[in-house]
Amino acid sequence: MFKKILVPVDPGEPGFADDALSKAAQMARDYGSKIHLMAVCPEIQSFVASQLPDGWQKREIEETTAILNKVGAALDVPEGAVDCQVRMGAVYHEVIEEAERSECDLVLMTSHKPGLSTYFIGSNAAHIVRHAPCSVLVLRGS
Repeated sequence: MFKKILVPVDPGEPGFADDALSKAAQMARDYGSKIHLMAVCPEIQSFVASQLPDGWQKREIEETTAILNKVGAALDVPEGAVDCQVRMGAVYHEVIEEAERSECDLVLMTSHKPGLSTYFIGSNAAHIVRHAPCSVLVLRGS
C-alpha cells in the first residue's frame, strides 16, 4: 500500500479535510502508512506586506503550524505516524513540490465541486492531479 501520504489542509477551513484525514488515518492504522500534513500560506505582495506589522509572517507560520499539530493530534493513529509542514506560495505548486521533496507516494485531498470558474481557470486539485509526482486521490466534499 502507500508508505507516506500527503494530506493538504487549508488552515482557514481545516474541517474541509476531515474526509481525507479520516481515510489517511485508516491507512496509517491498517497499513502502517505515515501521514504528512501540510498547509500553504499565501505569499503576500510586497506592497501589502510593507503595511503589516513586523513579524506577521513568522506569526502566521507559527499559528498555521499549531493548527496542523492540533489536527494531527486528533487523529487516531500510532505514535509518530504524523508530521507537519507549512509552506509559503501557491497551493498547487507547493503541494507538488512538497510531495516530491518528502517522497510521498500518495496525495490524499478533498476538493470542492467544480464551478463555472474552475472550467476556465482550473482548481488546485486539477493542477495537482495533472502534475503530482505520485498517485493522487481526490475526495469530493459535500
